[in-house]
Amino acid sequence: MGPKWSTWILRVQCQESEPSLPDQERRKRWAELFDQLDLNKDGRIDILELRAGLAGRGLSKGSLERLVETGDTNQDGVLDFEEFIQYLRNHEKQLKVIFRHVDKNNDGHIDAAEIRDCLHTIGVNISFEDATRILLSMDRDGTMTIDWTEWRDHFLFNPLDNMEDVARFWKRSMILDTGEQLTVPEEFSEEEKKSGYVWRQLMAGVVAGSVSRTGTAPLDRLKVFRQVHGSSDFKGNALSGFQYMLKEGGPWSLWRGNGVNVLKIAPETAIKFTAYEQIKSIMRGRDEARTLRVHERFVAGSLAGATAQTAIYPMEVLKTRLNLRKTGQYSGITDCAKQILQREGAAAFYKGYVPNMLSIVPYAGIDLAVYETLKLAWLKRNRGLPDPGVMVLVGCGAVSSTCGMLASYPLALIRTRMQAQASLKGAPKLSMLSLLHNIVTQEGLAGLYRGISPNLLKIIPAVSVSYVVYEYMRMMLGVDIEGRGGGKGKW
Repeated sequence: MGPKWSTWILRVQCQESEPSLPDQERRKRWAELFDQLDLNKDGRIDILELRAGLAGRGLSKGSLERLVETGDTNQDGVLDFEEFIQYLRNHEKQLKVIFRHVDKNNDGHIDAAEIRDCLHTIGVNISFEDATRILLSMDRDGTMTIDWTEWRDHFLFNPLDNMEDVARFWKRSMILDTGEQLTVPEEFSEEEKKSGYVWRQLMAGVVAGSVSRTGTAPLDRLKVFRQVHGSSDFKGNALSGFQYMLKEGGPWSLWRGNGVNVLKIAPETAIKFTAYEQIKSIMRGRDEARTLRVHERFVAGSLAGATAQTAIYPMEVLKTRLNLRKTGQYSGITDCAKQILQREGAAAFYKGYVPNMLSIVPYAGIDLAVYETLKLAWLKRNRGLPDPGVMVLVGCGAVSSTCGMLASYPLALIRTRMQAQASLKGAPKLSMLSLLHNIVTQEGLAGLYRGISPNLLKIIPAVSVSYVVYEYMRMMLGVDIEGRGGGKGKW
């Protein structure tokens, strides 16, 4: 946010604190803002100028498009000065109505309890701590309340019509795929579940995850090779590993195992979300409106993750075997499954299941804790500023996922080696504890993190590609970041 913009915000705060202002003075202030946003000085503001001028406010492309659509009375695709000030005048009136709706005791200030209670009335259940975080994102003067000026300035350029829209703006969520599916699921309101918004958002996440995993599949296959073969017959750096795979099977061999890795995203996402909702319902008991605390969400998310992993685990085994296969060993996913069943029996599809289940707790717990900590730290340090932008959200997601992965990696390595045991000729069939002892004895503690370098290398591209594709899919499916359909009205 540039100095001119900050100066304008400060001027708005000072001037709007007066009981009333002549319309002429308001037009003068709006003219200054219009001039700042009109970058090419042609007397009109288009979507590109809005994106550039409001880049620091964390607004989505869909929000800005709706802003132009709402204010563009002559339907020419841009806002002239009169359309601009008319939009601001009308939008302030709508924001004032919503402000009074939230301010239950009519004292001119909104506190965390009023935020929580208001969201509860529309089916969005949040904890007092979450309501406090929302308040911190708007409270510029440190009073732990939100006055009208803070409210108006925060939502001035968000085309929100009612409290449901405000709730969705506050609850903005993204689904970032890093190749792991052990995170705690997102929270959705009853309205979002009934409207079909949830499944549109989940579908956008599935497609984004598919593209992201396909893009980083070579790094994932390299990780599996290094995990399984250890320091025995697969030495060297990442480059030598890629050269080995290219020499053995050609360029397409870099994507072995990716097909089943992509196929399992949709059923795993659907099962986890469904299980999460059922487990939350059981935990709430008779008090269906009760908001789950963070540790309860963690328990529910972990149990839902375990349920989903149990259901799709045979696909995890298939992925590992296909990752490690030699040219001509299997003709495809079905042939691989058939050979495993014939030679090793049905139990082979659950090899490594125990360490996989144990890895859910450290991954999901640390991922959730780190993300919540980073989010709260940003809000405290940037009190009163608009919501964090794309880079902050993606960064928090990448850091929290990395921390979760580091904590659970030794268990993931043991799981992968147990899944691959039958495919290694002459390899003894070891239990989880025996395998752990052998790795530490023969390779040292560093052996528990073998293959982690390609895994770390894929975090940033995986999160970035996932986010970009997710954004495009949301627009295609008509799901905006605030949960509304592409400017065509609410779901």
